Amino acid sequence: MKTIRIIVCSWLMCCLFQSAAFTQTITGAWKGKSGGLRTELKLVKKGDSLVDTAYYYTSKNHYRRYAVRGYFDGQTNNVVWWDETLLEDKLTGKGITPLLAVADFNCPGEDKMLLDGSSTDRDHKEIPTGPVALEKITHPTFTDEWDFVIDNYTVGANHPDIIDSIARLSYAPTPVDMELTATSIAMVAPDRRPKPAVTVAAPTPITIVPPVVASREPEITAPKPVGKPLTPEDKFTSRTNKLQTVIPVTAPRIELRFYDNAQVDGDSIALFLNKKLIFKNIRLTDQPYTIFIEASELDNDNELVMVAENLGSIPPNTSFMVAIVGKKRYEARLHADENSSALIRLIKQKDDGQ
Repeated sequence: MKTIRIIVCSWLMCCLFQSAAFTQTITGAWKGKSGGLRTELKLVKKGDSLVDTAYYYTSKNHYRRYAVRGYFDGQTNNVVWWDETLLEDKLTGKGITPLLAVADFNCPGEDKMLLDGSSTDRDHKEIPTGPVALEKITHPTFTDEWDFVIDNYTVGANHPDIIDSIARLSYAPTPVDMELTATSIAMVAPDRRPKPAVTVAAPTPITIVPPVVASREPEITAPKPVGKPLTPEDKFTSRTNKLQTVIPVTAPRIELRFYDNAQVDGDSIALFLNKKLIFKNIRLTDQPYTIFIEASELDNDNELVMVAENLGSIPPNTSFMVAIVGKKRYEARLHADENSSALIRLIKQKDDGQ
């Protein structure tokens, strides 16, 4: 009986070790194609989140680099990531738009790991950009600050403080080389010789004649007609949506809480789900305005858009959003103004066995 317990315990420890190692293998460099573009992607796992960078390239010297954010579900092996911030652009005029990718992490062989899925335009879920087919590699083409974290991930570089510091470093602008040119200044001794006297003639008197102004009747400007106030629907259709964050849908219900970010200044918002107005005249305060969305009513990929109904007394309109999905909590600071609205993508995750 004792031998059986030892075997069972050993088997359980082996399973737990393999499971932990499996969740870590998402960290690394990946190469292949995303949306028809040659891609090298570097992902670093921090909790359930992913950070790092993506290169879309035609050669080593011609590429476009983005800072990347995303999520990884170790239970279902679903991966979501998106291009957040453009860091370098050496493909001027190539027409590459930021992408959002949804993929399945799978291991068809002992030494082979793949990310297979699809991608869309980051800010427009209805614009597909093509399949995603990436394979994990050990020697990336592009070198950057993330290589240290990837190479040392299992020996301490997976610490959140290290990952956050590298993330801040990657967002810093590329330093500009400045050439300092020494300028010689000639030192001239002052001339102390006496100066000849200068006689100043008396000024000639000037007679000022006031101009003759012809009298005329005052012009009366007709008041400009006041147009019809814009509705939330008008503002939604006339403004550009900009992705602010992505929320994985892994529970039957989503709870969303909206606060005014920082100082309460009278911001008011409207919310659209998949182009339909669901709430309007939401006054943001330091207390949450809470809504619930049932996952059963959602598509696989959904767009929640926050439209600024006004800008408050301190533009732009800013909101702090908290999303509760099952036992997970997500936070985002949303920005909207008279030209753009805040886009949140709600993406359903596949269940085990799907």
